[in-house]
Amino acid sequence: MTDNNDLFGAPAPQAAPEPRPAPPAPATTGGGTYTAADIEVLEGLEPVRRRPGMYIGGTDVNALHHLFAEVIDNAMDEAIGGYATRIEVHLGEDGYVTVVDNGRGIPVGTHPKRPNLSALEVIMTTLHAGGKFDSKAYETSGGLHGVGVSVVNALTDDLVVEVAIDQTLYRQTYSRGHATSQLENLGRVNNRRGTSIRFHPDPQIFGSSIKFVPDRIFRMTRAKAYLFGGVEIRWSCDPSLATEAVPAKATFHFPGGLRDFIERRIEGKTRIIDDVFSGRTGKSGGHGSVEWAISWYLGDSFTTSYCNTVPTPEGGTHESGLRTALLRGLKNYADLVGNKRASAITSEDVLGHCGAMLSVFIREPEFVGQTKDRLASGEATRIVDNAIRDAFDHWLTASPNQANKLLEWTIERAEDRLRRRKEKEIDRKSATRKLRLPGKLADCSQSAAEGAELFIVEGDSAGGSAKQARDRKSQAILPLRGKVLNVAGASRDKLAANQQIADLLQALGCGTRDKYREDDLRYDKIIIMTDADVDGAHIASLLMTFFYQELPKLIEDGHLYLALPPLYRLSQGAKTAYAMDDEHKDRLLAEEFTGRGKVEITRFKGLGEMPHAHLKETTMNPKSRTLLQVRVVSDRTQTSDTVDRLMGNKPEARFEFISENASFVTAVDV
Repeated sequence: MTDNNDLFGAPAPQAAPEPRPAPPAPATTGGGTYTAADIEVLEGLEPVRRRPGMYIGGTDVNALHHLFAEVIDNAMDEAIGGYATRIEVHLGEDGYVTVVDNGRGIPVGTHPKRPNLSALEVIMTTLHAGGKFDSKAYETSGGLHGVGVSVVNALTDDLVVEVAIDQTLYRQTYSRGHATSQLENLGRVNNRRGTSIRFHPDPQIFGSSIKFVPDRIFRMTRAKAYLFGGVEIRWSCDPSLATEAVPAKATFHFPGGLRDFIERRIEGKTRIIDDVFSGRTGKSGGHGSVEWAISWYLGDSFTTSYCNTVPTPEGGTHESGLRTALLRGLKNYADLVGNKRASAITSEDVLGHCGAMLSVFIREPEFVGQTKDRLASGEATRIVDNAIRDAFDHWLTASPNQANKLLEWTIERAEDRLRRRKEKEIDRKSATRKLRLPGKLADCSQSAAEGAELFIVEGDSAGGSAKQARDRKSQAILPLRGKVLNVAGASRDKLAANQQIADLLQALGCGTRDKYREDDLRYDKIIIMTDADVDGAHIASLLMTFFYQELPKLIEDGHLYLALPPLYRLSQGAKTAYAMDDEHKDRLLAEEFTGRGKVEITRFKGLGEMPHAHLKETTMNPKSRTLLQVRVVSDRTQTSDTVDRLMGNKPEARFEFISENASFVTAVDV
């Protein structure tokens, strides 16, 4: 290759380089100096220990059980790939959990990019290291990002891995993300292969009072066996942990898969139709394979879904495909038999009294968050819809007696729903005429509660912007002045005398506590919309405390939501984006705004100063906004204790909580 001297002749004399300017003096603020020494670089698994909520959703009992889910998911991936036929799970009285599979075993050879470490140690101590980033090692898998077992390692105080490969047994120990021993060769083993992981959660992370719940671990283990008929799972626990619901030993193997689960779950229920609609398509565990089982019966409905054996309690795109397939299939059958009354049915009518189990396997699925509670892969909708719709069509036409019974029952549900809606509209109109609504409420024009939304905002300024941004037909605005009363520490007399609480209850129209009636609720969604700052978060916390204490059934019925207004607006030429916080802003600047030209950054000081067009686009328009539904995810006793600790009359309890969690704070808004 020719260098510049060959092309252009001798180089021109160069001027002496100017001396590099001295670094500026450390900045001084009211909080002291801020220098380069204050910048931390977290290495290895330290980010996981500092911010466990980013990886397992918190440090509560749900997060604790997520550790077990990560480990058993890896064993299931081996089984689904055809490499393992057996998984063993043991729960000890000492708090240890052991998961063993007879798969290929985690590789123990030297890693090519880390010549001083084995592949096992790289996997256990490095984020984003694993064999699931492409389909070479696994066609489908529950793990995607190479963080699962390393996160477990980071959050345990003792973890032991044993790997049997090529009739040789290896062992290595870990603690809090670091190897505490070298990889040991324990010699020859003739009748063993696969991986064994035994671990104990770190009390520094989860506290000493939170422990594995035997019934929960048992149910999680059994559910895996239903999801893949080709695996046998052996359960055991120490005799002291055994109960009537949790045997000391059990073996799970369900060739019938999800159908076996449904039959067991609805045993003793009155069925609307006798048969269970079930089936599976594709190679079991292969990309695009779908398995389902649905039974219609009298009782509470449920839909339980999985992707690559990972439970998705918040549903997602695969459940959308299920709803679409069942609704279209039943309507097509109604057209076939000439039943015109079926035009009014919805997917809620079809699934309103049924138990549904759905399992899909897809390559490289996309989940919402590391805890994988919701599936976001668009192709899952199409895969499930195509698989179930054809099978449902055949099932209906092959059993006309059962199909007609299901169709008539669904139509009755739809007609009953429409009748109740009409009665509710009449009641709401009458109640509105009789009720003196609060003066600051800008009510919506529609009379029906279904589809109506009430936005609770802080102050008249935010209320003015929201009124301009709203859809007058379906969106109502109620401004509240200042901080809401903390009902957790207030007497009943003080609560009854508070004008803000009175205005809110008057607008809702549904009563409180044991006098609450959902049929009297004037809105379908109650949306708390506060500024994206500390004060706004405090007001939102006070309002959620009010709803939790005074209207818990409103939360249970799924009516309470949080709006997510952005904190920043970024623009560069014709390109515009909104950021929820500083971290989101920095990520957008690094990933999206990489072109030429200055990036204009606008920080919204509050909803009242946000142009109503921006407020509508980002926060109020149902087509473009994001809402968080408020739910109670743990048992009510535990939640009540937490609310009382944080919002009650004991400041020492709040101080203790702040002291315990201060190290988890990522940013301070001052």
